[in-house]
Parts: sequence; structure tokens; C-alpha cells
Amino acid sequence: MNLTKPYTTILFDLDGTLTDPEEGITRSFQYALHHFGIEEKDPARLREIIGPPLLESFTKQYGFSQIDALLAVDVYREYFTQTGIYENRLYPGVEEMLRTLQQAGKRLMVATSKPTVFANRILEHFNIRQYFTFVAGSELNGNRSAKAEVIQWALAHSGTNPKRAVMVGDRKHDIMGAVETNVDTIAVLYGYGSREELEEAGAAYFAETPQQVAEYILDYGKEAERLFSIRRKKRL
Repeated sequence: MNLTKPYTTILFDLDGTLTDPEEGITRSFQYALHHFGIEEKDPARLREIIGPPLLESFTKQYGFSQIDALLAVDVYREYFTQTGIYENRLYPGVEEMLRTLQQAGKRLMVATSKPTVFANRILEHFNIRQYFTFVAGSELNGNRSAKAEVIQWALAHSGTNPKRAVMVGDRKHDIMGAVETNVDTIAVLYGYGSREELEEAGAAYFAETPQQVAEYILDYGKEAERLFSIRRKKRL
């Protein structure tokens, strides 16, 4: 961890970190697979698609060609945009976490592989859009879906030094994307990634609840400010 100054910008993944989207995403995915004659009923396999970009899930997990995967995404959205987007719930404690961090002066952003238009609709549906200064997501055509690209875009938009930012997420894509962009990480264990997956990806810190996320960021900030003050006095 970067013990020079506290974090000023907190980047949050959406699915599996702020909200539990399992019902809507898996039903949308089943709807798309059904279009191709595939009936997937294995809950464990369906849970694996929560987090990664959709194209990646269709091509890597189900062997779709790029052309078929693009069509599958369109079919997925037929269900998702009308119904699946609202088959979702806010994790307990998330709004309290966001409020606490905002009141402490932190700048909060969303960094998700989900298209920005859908991310904004979800945040507004749960009445938490107000906590975020910026929502970084992918384009509907699939551009900027890699998590590193999303994080870089968010940091560039806000003019944030990566050393003053931390990424909060629940899957390896969140952690690896942050590592690639030199951003510290907090892995949440209440989402869809296992501790083993997150450790292998390089997560620096783990939180069991949203409250622990806020406590760590604020406690770390106090300790960092103390160390920074000591170093500054020594230089003087």
C-alpha cells in the first residue's frame, strides 16, 4: 500500500460490489443462450459470468465465435434492458458506506465493464447516483470493456494520480485491471469472486462487508496522514 497520503478517489465496481445482480444477469444470459439452442441450468456456471465482459463469457465459456458472441450480446440485452436490469438488489450497508466516504470528503466513482448507460440506470434506480462524481463504463459496441481501460478513463477524466486512488471490486478482473494501472485494491468477499481468485489476482486488502471497506479507507487515511506529517517535520 502507498503510505504517503490518504486516498482521495475511490473507484467502485458495480456488479457484485455495490449491487447483487445475479437474478437479472443470469436470466438474461439464459435468454440469450436459449436463442442458440443452449439450455444452461447450472447455477455455478451461470454465476461465473457475473463480472467479466459479456463477450468474454460467450466466447471463452461457451465457445461462441466473435460474430455469434456479438449477436448473443444483442439478444441478452433484449431481456436485460426491459426486465433483467431491475432484477437486482443493493447489498446491505452499501448506501451507508457511500454516505460515510462522501461525508469524509472522498471522491467516489464507478468503474464497471457494464455499458455506462445501464450503469447509470441502475444507480438511479437505487437512488445512489448522487454519491458518484463520475460513472465510467463500456460503450454499447463493446469498446472500453476491459477493466484497466475503464480505470484509466476514470482517472484521466478526473485528473487523479493513481497513487491517490483505490479500486474496490469483487472479481479478478477488477484487481488485475487496477494492478495494471498502478492503483491499490480492496477486494470484497461478499460478491462473486473467491478469496483464492482475488489473492491470485494480486488483491492488497480484503473486506467482508461494505462497512469494512469504509473503515479501512478512513483508518488508512488517518495513519497515512500521521506518517506524512512525521516525514514532513523531519524534512523541516
